[in-house]
Amino acid sequence: MATTTTDIDADTHHDHEDHHHGPEPGLMRWVKTTNHKDIGYLYLWFAFGMLLIGGAMAMVIRAELFMPGLQFVEPQFFNQMTTMHGLIMVFGAIMPAFVGLANIQIPTMVGAPDMALPRMNNWSFWILPFAGAMLLSTMFMEGGGPAFGWTFYAPLSTTFAPDSTDYFIFAIHMLGFSSIMGAINIIATVMNMRASGMKLMDMPLFVWTWFITAFLLIAAMPVLAGAVTMMLTDRNFGTSFFDAAGGGDPVMFQHIFWFFGHPEVYIMILPAFGIVSQIIPTFARKPLFGYSSMVYATGSIAILSFVVWAHHMFLTGMPVAGQMYFMYATILISVPTGVKVFNWVSTMWRGSMSFEIPMMWAVAFVILFTIGGLSGLMLGIVPADIQYHDTYFVVAHFHYVLVSGALFSIIAGVYYWLPKWCGRMFNEKLATIHFWWAVISVNVLFFPMHFLGLAGMPRRIPDYGLQFADFNLIASLGGFAFGLSFLLLAYIVVDCIRNGKVVKEARVWESAKGLEWTLPTPAPYHTFNEEPSRELILKESSHTGDNH
Repeated sequence: MATTTTDIDADTHHDHEDHHHGPEPGLMRWVKTTNHKDIGYLYLWFAFGMLLIGGAMAMVIRAELFMPGLQFVEPQFFNQMTTMHGLIMVFGAIMPAFVGLANIQIPTMVGAPDMALPRMNNWSFWILPFAGAMLLSTMFMEGGGPAFGWTFYAPLSTTFAPDSTDYFIFAIHMLGFSSIMGAINIIATVMNMRASGMKLMDMPLFVWTWFITAFLLIAAMPVLAGAVTMMLTDRNFGTSFFDAAGGGDPVMFQHIFWFFGHPEVYIMILPAFGIVSQIIPTFARKPLFGYSSMVYATGSIAILSFVVWAHHMFLTGMPVAGQMYFMYATILISVPTGVKVFNWVSTMWRGSMSFEIPMMWAVAFVILFTIGGLSGLMLGIVPADIQYHDTYFVVAHFHYVLVSGALFSIIAGVYYWLPKWCGRMFNEKLATIHFWWAVISVNVLFFPMHFLGLAGMPRRIPDYGLQFADFNLIASLGGFAFGLSFLLLAYIVVDCIRNGKVVKEARVWESAKGLEWTLPTPAPYHTFNEEPSRELILKESSHTGDNH
């Protein structure tokens, strides 16, 4: 197929040489672009902007909790901060960052010239800034922004919510549209644009994890859309889905929300697993241990993620049989995750390890994500969860998973691929400082929260008893330090793009494997106009040692 196209195009190709190689200059390049790399960069910069906004909100939260008593803000505003911080970080920072990495990397990893649906790709990005702006604008409306927590449980989000909630609902709808379109695009790309010599079990793990994540998005996002649409009709059109007075049930909202919400947390961590599975074999100089088991583990996590949702609801008066089922299902889902951690450690075992910057982040990910996973296992056990639920122990758990898990993997991926994107190497000395600064401060920030939770400090409350003062002081200091580390990250990235040391080698990291490392550095605007051969694909497979 590819050869025929090349033959047909051969004689017309030189006519188009001039205007088909580079992007058009100026702002319109970014507005109208359908190039997967451009759109990926837009996603990453948008995610970083939202990360800074969400981080500023976290700083307000930590400033308020610096000492007992009310310090800076009204309790209502504090609740707006916790709500908006959660929503912005989940929907505005982590997810767009992963979609950006997918956009840039997946076509180059599967030997495709671009994404399958490039115009939809452009649209799925450009509705994000408007959705983000609408979400933020609610805070400036009469009655203030949403203050009901990022999980927006009814009746707080229906009967007792400010008028701005309708704008919040519309913003969530738009964010969901964007995610669904991005997911459709990734599935179409992997299924239809993959080089013909690449079988499914030859794909790099980052592609596999995103492929499976895309199915999760398509299955879970419409459920969220349903939940917020029911909120909308409850608020404005006289229905009572979640109003007990009209025959509804507020607990039903929690079931619908968490049926989306639990796959959602796996949507935010599976691509992280993929990034780490690319980085560790590179710097351990060994094929990935147990490639096929990694693929099957990812698939089983995806399937199981739809049958564990009510572990968030052990305190809603669920029958004991329900509690037992969800407890066992939750413990079961930790098994494939444990398989992954085992495989990463086995890949490093007796490898010729070198600790370049991306590898340091990947190792930090494995260690800290494991801590987050273990505290999650504790929360999955019903009698323990009855004590821990809605305390800072839960906050500690999911921030270990999402900050030192998802966010660290994004940073690892950026450090890993950035020299390939821009053809320049970042300042490794500054990057090392950034790594230690971030890793130490993130632990100072979140580790004390385990103790606060075990001691019974409830979350989402702006004031607390004196017995919690010391740990909160430590956590706040760690939080401010961690927040500042992102300014250094921004400096490192911009400095790299502008005046980093020029890299000429195609393989920026000598032992990196994969089709993207066969391209020139920096990666050209258009890649793989002719598809790579089966021999090249097998040669570049980072898991050739695995007899799949």
